[in-house]
Amino acid sequence: MRGTVVYKMTGSGNDFVVLDGRATGPDRWPSTRVAAICDRRTGIGADGLVILTPDGAGRVAMIYWNSDGSRAAMCGNAALCSAQLAVYLELAPPGELRLITEAGVVRARAGTAGEAAEINLPDFEVAREVPGLAKAPGERWLALGTTGVPHLVVRVDEVERIDLQGRGRALRFDPRLGPAGANVNFVAPPAVPGDPWLIRTYERGVEGETLACGTGTVAAAVALVAQGETQVPVRFQSRGGPELVVRARVLGGIASDVWLGGQGRLVFRGVWEGE
Repeated sequence: MRGTVVYKMTGSGNDFVVLDGRATGPDRWPSTRVAAICDRRTGIGADGLVILTPDGAGRVAMIYWNSDGSRAAMCGNAALCSAQLAVYLELAPPGELRLITEAGVVRARAGTAGEAAEINLPDFEVAREVPGLAKAPGERWLALGTTGVPHLVVRVDEVERIDLQGRGRALRFDPRLGPAGANVNFVAPPAVPGDPWLIRTYERGVEGETLACGTGTVAAAVALVAQGETQVPVRFQSRGGPELVVRARVLGGIASDVWLGGQGRLVFRGVWEGE
């Protein structure tokens, strides 16, 4: 058959093109081809591309690219989607499996409760304030941490009133965040106590807003707990719809036993005729 069989997945609005690694491999996907398939006008349209390949019993290798063709070590929502699709493609049985990512081994649970999946992230240090990084009006605090990839968490009063593109881009490229920059997650409390926290994300590699960010949501949850603003589990409402839930232990500046729960939904499968 001509073309490439593709699977379009979404996790709370964060969308991905996922490929079966038994039929293709990373060497066939240079950055230009990744960008082409992720293009929302001339390709399929996605925030990123994933290749899944069996790696032994209950183990699936997960390679991830951003939509601009750059490689990333990890993406939380892509991992949720990958776990579900791995079960769908019979790369692993339903229940618990392990995703082998460039950020380490990620335990996952999928295929047993509709579109719901969970991933267990490695322990990480709680986000810390960045010396010299000034707050803008409406911002309470800023903290930088790494949950597989670097994330800046910005606590704001209202997520709908921020200039996400302008402020997010400025922070993403701020040299204080390191040469590779960081994703920027703006978080605000709910209007009604007990409702989910609100989050919006400017994502590097996409260079704009994504409707959800799994690892950014984890970074935000742990930062909020460390700042004494909430307790685990922490529920979040992203722009994409379905909630994300974070469970963790936060003690002594370290987050451990970290679990992210959310959606991993297969939207469609088809054949891409692009080169």
